[in-house]
Amino acid sequence: MSIYLHFRAVGRSDIRDDHTWLAAFMSDAWEDHVDEYAAGIACSINKGWDFVNDFYAAADAPDAGADEPWNLPIYGGRPVPHSADADPSDPPLMLLEPPGVSRAAHFLATVSFDELWNVVGARFSASGWTRQELLDHHRDLQGLYGRAASAGHAVVKAVWA
Repeated sequence: MSIYLHFRAVGRSDIRDDHTWLAAFMSDAWEDHVDEYAAGIACSINKGWDFVNDFYAAADAPDAGADEPWNLPIYGGRPVPHSADADPSDPPLMLLEPPGVSRAAHFLATVSFDELWNVVGARFSASGWTRQELLDHHRDLQGLYGRAASAGHAVVKAVWA
């Protein structure tokens, strides 16, 4: 079974802060994900997004908190709560507002992938991850967040099973 964390950049004024509406929007985006990936407005990670977050956590400073930039690309943002009339099968959703997108983009643009790999690469290799897999995810996220930040967009995140 595959389970994906789907990221979609979108203009803040183009979305509603409503779970039912966002779930339908993200469902349509998922249907068009090949075209959206090619356009650079979406990406996804199959099953291993927690590992990608753990990889970025290697950049954590000893006194860092939950809102530190390394935490933003994967888990940053706020949950969009289900409304009373929402379909229970709708995915969990997160919304990262444009200021958070800018902070995530800055982190991804300035963090050294090679330095992170030097710190935690052996542990990730032992878990079955290759350097190239993590680098591909990093580049996808770096591109998505960089373009979204430049455009002043938010990023919506959905989990699809």
